[in-house]
Amino acid sequence: MSAIRQEMAELLAPMNPEIFEFEDESHLHAGHAGNRGGGHYSVLVVSEAFAGQPRIARWRKVQAALAPLFQAGKIHALTIQAHTPSEYFHSH
Repeated sequence: MSAIRQEMAELLAPMNPEIFEFEDESHLHAGHAGNRGGGHYSVLVVSEAFAGQPRIARWRKVQAALAPLFQAGKIHALTIQAHTPSEYFHSH
């Protein structure tokens, strides 16, 4: 497990995710203008903590949990998929 994935998993642990998937997409953004460090990542978080929340609130919740990694310059860009278990398992 990569160090950044482990750090994300630890920061998201209070949400008690049933599923946490991580993908490093940094290679797709090589030479990206404006990137002064940090990687490009995509995460899928499935948690009951998102119940009753609109999509933007879910994204903000994930971003807030991962704020230390943004502040440390470890994350430049993040794609977030955030679902409740019932949403996720009914669509898959």
